[in-house]
Amino acid sequence: MTSSATTTPQAVTVGIAGLSIDDVVAVARRGAPVVLDAAALDEVERSRAIVDGLAADPHPHYGISTGFGALATTFIAEDRRAQLQASLVRSHAAGSGAEVEREVVRALMLLRLSTLMTGRTGVRRATAETYAAILNAGITPVVREYGSLGCSGDLAPLAHCALVAMGEGEVRDAAGELMDASAALAAAGIAPLHLGEKEGLALINGTDGMLGMLALAITDLQLLLTTADIAASMSVEGLMGTDAVFAADLQALRPQRGQAISAANFRAVLAGSPIVASHAGPDDGRVQDAYSLRCAPIVHGAARDTVAHAISVAETELASAVDNPVLTKDGRVESNGNFHGAPVAYVLDFLAIAAADVASMSERRTDRFLDRARNQGLPPFLAHEVGVDSGLMIAQYTAAGIVSEMKRLAVPSSVDSIPSSAMQEDHVSMGWAAARKLRRAIDGLTRVIAIEVMTAARGLQLRAPLEPGAATGAVVSLLADAGSVPGVDRFLSPEIEQITAFVASGEIVARAASGAAAPLA
Repeated sequence: MTSSATTTPQAVTVGIAGLSIDDVVAVARRGAPVVLDAAALDEVERSRAIVDGLAADPHPHYGISTGFGALATTFIAEDRRAQLQASLVRSHAAGSGAEVEREVVRALMLLRLSTLMTGRTGVRRATAETYAAILNAGITPVVREYGSLGCSGDLAPLAHCALVAMGEGEVRDAAGELMDASAALAAAGIAPLHLGEKEGLALINGTDGMLGMLALAITDLQLLLTTADIAASMSVEGLMGTDAVFAADLQALRPQRGQAISAANFRAVLAGSPIVASHAGPDDGRVQDAYSLRCAPIVHGAARDTVAHAISVAETELASAVDNPVLTKDGRVESNGNFHGAPVAYVLDFLAIAAADVASMSERRTDRFLDRARNQGLPPFLAHEVGVDSGLMIAQYTAAGIVSEMKRLAVPSSVDSIPSSAMQEDHVSMGWAAARKLRRAIDGLTRVIAIEVMTAARGLQLRAPLEPGAATGAVVSLLADAGSVPGVDRFLSPEIEQITAFVASGEIVARAASGAAAPLA
């Protein structure tokens, strides 16, 4: 998804304390520059001195004077260690498939830099400075879709980035042009790295790819769930539903936090609606609305609570130093399993489940608008001339197809595992795969919500002379100004894409908020 921001955000300082979700999004998506904290750089230099001391020790130390993985007991002579680190990066840069999105690559580079700056990895100061320089130059390593099993970190994606820091591999420059890494670094005045002991390991052992995608997904879902509340409110209004079920005292009988937030949004959006008022009271013969209307705050709220759990996991991970081996604060170098992606993988899968369910309910509301047996007097398919025009019939097909795919994307990756590295790495998280499918699910949710907004807006327009409420009316006006109005059949795909852009940019939320009776959350 894209941001509506047009100005470059403030610089993000990378230090020992870790980053916030907003920091990750600012650098990854909006191109914020990074600044390295001076005190953290001092700690980086202190930890490097420990590695240099161990490198001179005749006894083997994993990752410093030994091989890796199944070769962890193989001692490497001092004159071969630089080659060892470079060979590690080159061999692990074995990704395949389509290029990963720029914002994902920037996120994983930033998060690897954040771990380097904790002083727990033993890299040289110049290594951290080089990563910062690459980010600030807008150089994006070409990272391929496949290669990470989500254990021992996102090895292949991170190795592609480390390879670029060495002046090898391919990149996209700030303008998006594909070029050799050596040429891009030279143009930016960045000297290629010559890796020292342990540095190859430190650059590839982390959950940074899946964590970066989690941070981006959380940001997108927070916007989408508010938009889903608005879309559902428009549907309640356009389908002549009641807002009585969203009353605060009724919602408080089941005090789920997310449910309360969504229900409050429904009340704020529907407040003062002439359409709702037109059929309110004892003369309304319907006993209760369908679940897709009446239960929307419960489903949306459960999704909000899932995002809140994901935020907790992400914030903990962002404050972590994930590497193997790691330098402890008292100077020990210890092997560990903190690179395993399970904590992140689980919530990535959980979010895909929540996104699929919210989309499924949205599509059901869209379908209800098109069925004359259920749409409370509107024309079939909201068509202009019934029998000649098809109206929004196939827009619903599009939403249904997306929802069907989202159900498949909701099948968890984190329950899968496949052994690797000669059975040394015999259980993996598949967190990278979970993150990749979540990104596609979020794109699908964006489009399904957009189709509901389009459908509900047309339904509200067809209720004239009854007028929608101020909040929903502001959204209807936005769409009408873009040409989304009732009428004869027309080329519908550009209309869907335009409204999808309104959803992704936050414009739908902004317009609804301008007329809402209370702030939207």
